Amino acid sequence: MRRKKFIPPNKSSQNENRINEQIRVPQVRVIGVDGEQLGVISIQEALQRAEALTLDLVEVSPNADPPVCKLMDYGKFRYQQQKRAHEAKKKQAVVQLKEVKVRPKIDEHDYQFKLKHVMRFLEDGDKAKLTVVFRGREIVHREIGEKLLARFIDDVKDIGDVEAAPKMEGRNLMAILTAKSQKPPKQTVKVEPSQENESVKEEG
Repeated sequence: MRRKKFIPPNKSSQNENRINEQIRVPQVRVIGVDGEQLGVISIQEALQRAEALTLDLVEVSPNADPPVCKLMDYGKFRYQQQKRAHEAKKKQAVVQLKEVKVRPKIDEHDYQFKLKHVMRFLEDGDKAKLTVVFRGREIVHREIGEKLLARFIDDVKDIGDVEAAPKMEGRNLMAILTAKSQKPPKQTVKVEPSQENESVKEEG
């Protein structure tokens, strides 16, 4: 005989199924493991059948008359429910556009710091907007910004693709990178600036 499971007291919730001894009605309509109809039987007999098969008696339609129950492995049933909910949540995930601003004369330490941010954004499945901010006469040396963006793009080529090639927006040069992933793409796109933007350092 199987060992009795500990069943916590049932809490009134539309998301919870009553199982085994939690089902307190005189009769139930029972569905077998493979979906076969076993008819209306007493709750005692239904529990005995579940016990004999080392399964649980799970109430699936509490509002029916009599309530409908199914013989199943409740632990496996809950796992499958949670897995489906997790997959549905992943499909509804939001892609964020996170911006990283740099100056054209960025030093190596700051470059590596910014690069880590970009890589983390892409690894999280988000997009990264790289913006080179020109000030004053720096704008006449646009090629410095182009080389800087090319370096970023090359350094993340294993995890990111170019969605928008470098182009000027006012006095700024920008490019957008998107994550390179084997996973299904997130469906909902929400573009918003990253809260992790670093303030642009003043260069001498």
